[in-house]
Amino acid sequence: QVQLVESGGGLVQAGGSLRLSCAASRSIFNIDVMGWYRQAPGKQRELVATITNNGSTNYADSVKGRFTISRDNRKNTVYLQMNNLEPEDTAVYYCNAAIYYPRPYSGNYWGQGTQVTVSS
Repeated sequence: QVQLVESGGGLVQAGGSLRLSCAASRSIFNIDVMGWYRQAPGKQRELVATITNNGSTNYADSVKGRFTISRDNRKNTVYLQMNNLEPEDTAVYYCNAAIYYPRPYSGNYWGQGTQVTVSS
């Protein structure tokens, strides 16, 4: 099992910045992909950004150039730096960890989510 705990959400004005953190209960060195997803009211959960264990990143088109995902294997933590925030970024942000078989604890894990609200 892997527990994920997000932090760093809050209320910010449009154009502002926030940094989300996701702390894992196990070494993220053996987690194949970690990512951030978000879900706005009345909408489906969508991918924001992912990072593999070799550092490859992927972003949703809507956040490219504004958000940066990174990982610190020593701290077992993944970050999402969000700059130039827009009201459309308002959502609950979830951390995800994907461990591929046959690694131990293979599966898909989610954090409890952290609210990000951007005011106009």
